[in-house]
Amino acid sequence: MINGKRIAVVMPAYNAEETLEKTVAELTDVVDIKILVDDFSVDHTAELSKRLGVRTFTHDANYGYGRNQQTCYREALAAGADIVVMLHPDYQYTPLLVPAMAGMVASGIYDMVLGSRILGAGALKGGMPLYKYAFNRLLTAFQNVFLGVKLSEYHTGFRAFSRDLLQTLPLLENSDDFVFDNQMIAQAVMFGFKIGEISCPTKYFAEASSISFRRSVEYGLGVLATTASFALHKAGVRQVARFARRGKKLNLQYSEAGQAG
Repeated sequence: MINGKRIAVVMPAYNAEETLEKTVAELTDVVDIKILVDDFSVDHTAELSKRLGVRTFTHDANYGYGRNQQTCYREALAAGADIVVMLHPDYQYTPLLVPAMAGMVASGIYDMVLGSRILGAGALKGGMPLYKYAFNRLLTAFQNVFLGVKLSEYHTGFRAFSRDLLQTLPLLENSDDFVFDNQMIAQAVMFGFKIGEISCPTKYFAEASSISFRRSVEYGLGVLATTASFALHKAGVRQVARFARRGKKLNLQYSEAGQAG
């Protein structure tokens, strides 16, 4: 708990058995709620999560990374979280930064905080493939122009959110795939939420999840489409449900994931 606010860490998981225990072990006492949503893994991620004392929910099919996050946030809000930190359980990002990121939100200055791999020049040192780094920089520069903000990157999987942001954004309008992350930032900008960043070292190794070159290209095209729809909606040329107040938001009374422990 920070400043009287309950902190939840949510972990969208798929085949994270080999790295989950290291990730959970580094979560500090400021974390009040630990939640993992298993997206129909073929290993023993869910069983291990339960043994580690994490609130565990399992999907009955592989719905995708974006849908997994929807369940993560829904369950965290239902559990009474005031601040939610999304952390991949593949140990690519250090859990030791959770208190700092949650504290930035708890201060009331920021509604969303991104753990940036680019600030501090740690991405390439941590093993990020050169083509991914190049894509990251190009897409970030492109989005900064069209979204009218200045972020060091839009593509990190380490993020902290206020409860108000998660209840306001129409997250059910977003993709079930990896571009969900990017759409969420674009929504936060559209709705006027304040976004902060913190330098975050990252590690690339065999057990860490990483999408292929083909999926990276698909993600990049999704980012371009998200940016175009943002610009069209903001200009009043076309109404896009993802950026509209009437868009579908999380329903805390509904869950497609069964609690496993």
